Amino acid sequence: MGNKYWLYSLLIIGLAGVLIISCEKERSVTLPELSTIPLSDLTSASVICGGNIASDGGAYVTARGVCWGTNQNPTVGNNFTSDGAGTGRFQSSVKGLENGTHYYIRAYASSSAGTGYGSEIIFITPLTDAEGNIYNTVRIGDQVWIRENLKTTKYNDNTDIPVVTDNITWTSLATPACSRYINIGSYSDNKYGVLYNWFTVNTGKLCPAGWHVPDEDEWTALVGYMAEGNAAGGKLKEQGTDHWIDPNLGASDDYGFTALPGGFRTGSRSGSFFGVGYLGRWWVNTESYNPWWDNADSVLRWARCRTLFFDSDEVVSGMGLKKNGYSVRCVKDWRLLETLK
Repeated sequence: MGNKYWLYSLLIIGLAGVLIISCEKERSVTLPELSTIPLSDLTSASVICGGNIASDGGAYVTARGVCWGTNQNPTVGNNFTSDGAGTGRFQSSVKGLENGTHYYIRAYASSSAGTGYGSEIIFITPLTDAEGNIYNTVRIGDQVWIRENLKTTKYNDNTDIPVVTDNITWTSLATPACSRYINIGSYSDNKYGVLYNWFTVNTGKLCPAGWHVPDEDEWTALVGYMAEGNAAGGKLKEQGTDHWIDPNLGASDDYGFTALPGGFRTGSRSGSFFGVGYLGRWWVNTESYNPWWDNADSVLRWARCRTLFFDSDEVVSGMGLKKNGYSVRCVKDWRLLETLK
């Protein structure tokens, strides 16, 4: 009886030891630990990303890569790449992204313990128009804007916008047209973009698909987002005097809007260019009634605009003849969710 008791005791002790060891092993296996490496080679449709797996958590990493989507915290249930196995640094080539779109991306690593994720990176793909011009974008408040003046001479359906050089023809138009900066020195690099009359804006096809010319409310929201509304112009203007005439008052470009003084082309009388270096003027996609124009068809002639001046830090709200040629900035159709702020 004593021997049996002794054998039973050894068996119980042995089983307990096995269970303890098994539990210890189970507790020692955790999710892989990793980080997401910075983005590189960002284009309108692709980007290079990747990760660095510092620890496998006690179990072999069988799959790794990056996952991405248009919502926060993407997982392998969304879009993902497969970039081998094991720990260490790896690189992923992400393709099939959409033009001018807001994305979230992070690295992942999977083992028998589950899937671990690196930190999340938020980015917006550059915007490309029908002519192939590429634009950087910037988030300001709950809006996303292009950071440069529009340059295209094609609508987003790939049809041509009439380019008018003759002054008399320009002033006589009541149909869509645009004007390149021709034979005006620094405009040769198209830094200032193209000037459009309001009839072009009103087609709804000027900005790339998914973007549009901002209306009155959207310009008001942009200015209102600035901490000091009266100084909003300075916060939007490019710094320095490479393009703006001195003193370029208050220019700080706090949000990366980088407004430039492209001037304008008048739609009355001479059809000439004015204000280069002194002011930038942008169309608002909103018609306007001019009380000083004593005519029943006033609203047919005028539309809203915004102006920045070299000697002011304010954004000036006004109106202009629809025949005039002004610059255009595009804003994305959707607005970012409140949770992204």
